Amino acid sequence: MTQEELLVAAASVVALMIAIIGHEIMHGWVAYRFGDDTAKRAGRLTINPISHVDIVGTIILPALLFLAQSPFLFGWAKPVPIDMRRVIRNGGYGAAMQVSLAGIAYNLFVAILASMLLLSLDVPLKSDDMLYIFFYILVAKLVLINVVLAVFNLWPLPQFDGAHFVGFLGLAMGSDKIMRFYDQTARYGVLIVLAILMVPQLRDIIFAPAIWLYQFLLFT
Repeated sequence: MTQEELLVAAASVVALMIAIIGHEIMHGWVAYRFGDDTAKRAGRLTINPISHVDIVGTIILPALLFLAQSPFLFGWAKPVPIDMRRVIRNGGYGAAMQVSLAGIAYNLFVAILASMLLLSLDVPLKSDDMLYIFFYILVAKLVLINVVLAVFNLWPLPQFDGAHFVGFLGLAMGSDKIMRFYDQTARYGVLIVLAILMVPQLRDIIFAPAIWLYQFLLFT
């Protein structure tokens, strides 16, 4: 592996950790603001990556995507424990929907902030300091990975944030059919994600909005 490839790999890993760990912490933090301290008591409102590692989502899947030379890394951290009944009791279904979208909001915020920083930086030359080159790649990866995570999580797929939001929206409108459907299909969530990533046609459809948003943020 060349020095450039090592820099890209290291920057990608750091960017992915920032994206997925922050995503999960935000779910727990918003729940905490609505009176649920489950995540806090479990020690999950921490930036310590060891507390958030999921074997499949944090290690295996990103590694497979990297080895397959995927244009982006994708993954997830171990979900933070949340007592949604307490959240709903304190803030209603609106609070539950806020908790559901908290991670997506975090990813969008980081993507926007990183894109603004990236546009202000000079494209590095091979003669530049290695630390600057690494920093530039890291910022670029932060834009890409956070955009991908935000858009992917918006899709109403079982176990993902979009599904949680739609389910609680249905409950707020007086129907539990959507939530019951997602409860019944939750165990297939990871399999659905893997199927999407392995089928080029499905992958192109799912990630098309991410490509548009990425290009929009970088004016390309």
